[in-house]
Amino acid sequence: MAGPTRGFLGRSRRERDPRLPPGQYDVGADWPVLTAEPTPRITPETWSITVDGRVENPVSWTWDEAHRLPPSEYRGDIHCVTTWSKFDTRFAGVSVDTLLEAARPTADAHFVMATAKTGYTTNLPLEDVTGGKAWIVWEFDGEPLPVEHGGPVRLLVPHLYFWKSAKWVTRLTLLQRDQQGFWEQNGYHDRGDPWREQRYQGD
Repeated sequence: MAGPTRGFLGRSRRERDPRLPPGQYDVGADWPVLTAEPTPRITPETWSITVDGRVENPVSWTWDEAHRLPPSEYRGDIHCVTTWSKFDTRFAGVSVDTLLEAARPTADAHFVMATAKTGYTTNLPLEDVTGGKAWIVWEFDGEPLPVEHGGPVRLLVPHLYFWKSAKWVTRLTLLQRDQQGFWEQNGYHDRGDPWREQRYQGD
């Protein structure tokens, strides 16, 4: 007797995309807008980024000065704690490594607090924003970064859940000891690795 045919069995279940961390789904062409505070209106002319704290040379850059730094791009995926992932994104700006090279972190600097124009904060281990793993970005897919997604400039730390990529970023403060940011104080994980499903404290 002949075995069952493909027609009777139906289509096999589509294999899960290996780029998806556990508990995530592919959002496709969409990019959901999520924010913890009202969207500010920031013009490039008034924006600046400062690196301070545990550094030998606290330094700030205006919009024009930041654009004169060596450019850098990220091409890859991003993952939100609310379970969506977006594949094959393209962001452009400057590597955080370039900013830190100018500021010269001290030997006792181990953490970073990112602060937004709104006052939003998020904390990160220094090792998660160095070694080509983090950027300050102002373009998405070749266009200016939309304000609802953090424009004119946001932090981009794509290997962690996206709340770590602070919108409207204006300051990176290097710390000796870890201090929790906004969502971390409200129960979110201090690191936020999507491949380990580090969504909440204790995960």
